Amino acid sequence: MKFIPTLFADAWIIEPKVFQDNRGFFLESYSQRAFAEQGIAAIDFVQDNHSLSREKGVLRGLHLQLPPHAQTKLLRVTAGAVYDVIVDMRKQSPTYGKWDGFEISAANFRAVLIPQGFAHGFCTLAPDTEVLYKVDRFYEPKADSGIRWNDPWLSIPWPVTSPVLSAKDQQLPFLRDFVSPF
Repeated sequence: MKFIPTLFADAWIIEPKVFQDNRGFFLESYSQRAFAEQGIAAIDFVQDNHSLSREKGVLRGLHLQLPPHAQTKLLRVTAGAVYDVIVDMRKQSPTYGKWDGFEISAANFRAVLIPQGFAHGFCTLAPDTEVLYKVDRFYEPKADSGIRWNDPWLSIPWPVTSPVLSAKDQQLPFLRDFVSPF
């Protein structure tokens, strides 16, 4: 596995070794040993999540779980492609309020490791996009939170101007109104 740095010291793009031939491909999507060799402490993943977005332009996020239910996520795309965005929500961090974005797709086989204390969202770049992600804490509805996808302070250049959004995501607060517990 190759670990590609992001803007944030503890968030990574992970590029697996992919073995392809006429039958298809094989890859290790996660290796605790490879993560340890990179200096990433063992992560006890407890839940896998899987989403399907039927249309191009579906935007999910920017979501996070509040402490003590904050989650580390390891996300990969198994069909289609996404523009994936993470935002540092840790008030004491020198990168608080900064964001980074990446294309993650079934074709590039990459994954992204998102630490606790980050808001996360993605916009689908193709129809029928499937996203799988592991988390290290169980989902807790009372800890569900997030910030608005189109926050003018963040100015994220999403690849869509009129995304397909859930009612919940349309109501999320702006960063300036979010009280960070991190």
